[in-house]
Amino acid sequence: MSDFDLVIRNGSIVDGTGAAPFTADVGVRGGLIAAIGADLAAGKEEIDATGQIVTPGFVDIHTHYDGQVTWEDRLTPSSFHGVTTAVIGNCGIGFAPCREADRDVLVRLMEGVEDIPYPVLTEGLPWTWTCFPEFLDLIASRTYDMDIAAYVPHAALRVYVMGQRGADREPATEADIAEMCRLLGEAMDAGALGIATSRTIFHRSSDGRSIPTLNASDAELIALAGVLREKGKGVFQIVEDLHLPGASLASLRAIAQAAGRPLTFSIGAGNSGPYVWPSLLEQLAEANRDGLMMKGQMMPRAIGMILGFELTLNPFYTTATYRSLSSMPLPERLTELRKPAVREAILAEPVDPDPALVLGRMVRDFETMFVLGSPPDYEQPADRSIAAMARARGVTPEALAYDIMSDGRDGGKLYLAMANFSEGSLDTVGEILAHPDVVLGLGDGGAHVGTICDASYSTFALMHWVRDRKTGRKSVQDIVHRMTGATADIIGLSDRGRIAKGLRADLNVIHLDALALGEPEVHYTLPSGGRRLIQRASGYTATIIKGESVSRQDEPTGKLPGRLVRV
Repeated sequence: MSDFDLVIRNGSIVDGTGAAPFTADVGVRGGLIAAIGADLAAGKEEIDATGQIVTPGFVDIHTHYDGQVTWEDRLTPSSFHGVTTAVIGNCGIGFAPCREADRDVLVRLMEGVEDIPYPVLTEGLPWTWTCFPEFLDLIASRTYDMDIAAYVPHAALRVYVMGQRGADREPATEADIAEMCRLLGEAMDAGALGIATSRTIFHRSSDGRSIPTLNASDAELIALAGVLREKGKGVFQIVEDLHLPGASLASLRAIAQAAGRPLTFSIGAGNSGPYVWPSLLEQLAEANRDGLMMKGQMMPRAIGMILGFELTLNPFYTTATYRSLSSMPLPERLTELRKPAVREAILAEPVDPDPALVLGRMVRDFETMFVLGSPPDYEQPADRSIAAMARARGVTPEALAYDIMSDGRDGGKLYLAMANFSEGSLDTVGEILAHPDVVLGLGDGGAHVGTICDASYSTFALMHWVRDRKTGRKSVQDIVHRMTGATADIIGLSDRGRIAKGLRADLNVIHLDALALGEPEVHYTLPSGGRRLIQRASGYTATIIKGESVSRQDEPTGKLPGRLVRV
């Protein structure tokens, strides 16, 4: 008779605490880690992890699967990359609470901020809820290939309470704030993880309107934070424009003080100075020394976009001629784009006919634009940029980019490193990741489906920062800790994120030497035939949730042990 349901043998255990790896077997029984040691007794199922690392499942605290959890049971692409727990509702964007009259407002907000097309959401969302507890009940009725936890999205909450006044970013009255706090408390009693909000100018609906929370006062946010203190649980997640000169963590610190609970925010670095991040890191360290729990979330590579004629953005998407062709099916569009007269017209048209379109200018930054390649290369030298290659060939960067994107059956793809790529490298990312109060995240799984595929960040972090980078490499225990124990601690899930006896058997067995990323590919598998970028990985021998393998040898097993996590 077997002593264990599963035994993982002879792996290098990277336990999620930041401690050095050690070799041992891991025995699983009843969905929990039952034993860690040498020469454990037999298991009903066994995995030989010789020469491989065994890690906790990755706890991804920044995703946008708010729509996908209502219509899909496999949360790809995150589940290709070792994620076993995902948090939705980030940036204050989501679909609950919501009155029927406000559905369009929330859909257009998700479309604009997170690049999930309107038809996908209108066809996919079942709208069986009004209040947030009902939304949680829907998730609880379904099964997944990972666990799901959910923030209350502040934008949805504000519109629910204030109606059009909320959507128009009018100041909340005392009565408005009191009602938002009441509903947040109700949601947390039902198991919500906390609240998420945004005060960044970059978050806009697809109709151009700023996110309803942009001008939310400190008083409003501090009142909501007070609900977390009252309940004695929960997390406050926020996005602010911390890239601006003189940016400070003062208002975030006040929110964390009011909450008495963890606060987490996005941090990064611009491609050029003046750089704010050194000051922010000093303030972050001071806040934590003073007893607050404030944690920055950092992408382990550039904040970037993938550009192409099959995707949402390209350097010519604002031009009149391209816009006239953009609704064509891709094969017909490429046929037109390859015609010399069409090419000549597009290359001659204004760079940005609408000065308000910031992205229209960003997607012409050819100095930090590259051919992503296969396998993809996210840290390329300056002499491989589109601008540098164009100079070497004696052509304009516009012409070179156009020709690359119109080549091949589906057109080529370009990679734009918009931030975290100062001085043409990821050195700054490495410096920020050395800070003890910064974790890995911001993969945005489920969002930006036609512009990025950063849900692969966990695989990239292990490949690039642990194994491949020539300088500034990180230890495997440090990188794993920042995706497991550290992120689980932020959201208060003490039953996971570490390999220890009695904790959930959420585990990865990874062949680090063989770990590889595929090229992002366009799949038309969303509702209404919507397109999304999917990036797969190889090298994951097994991903295990509560003792059940949801994937083996990089392929799904069909098992769906993932559930809603009520906090």
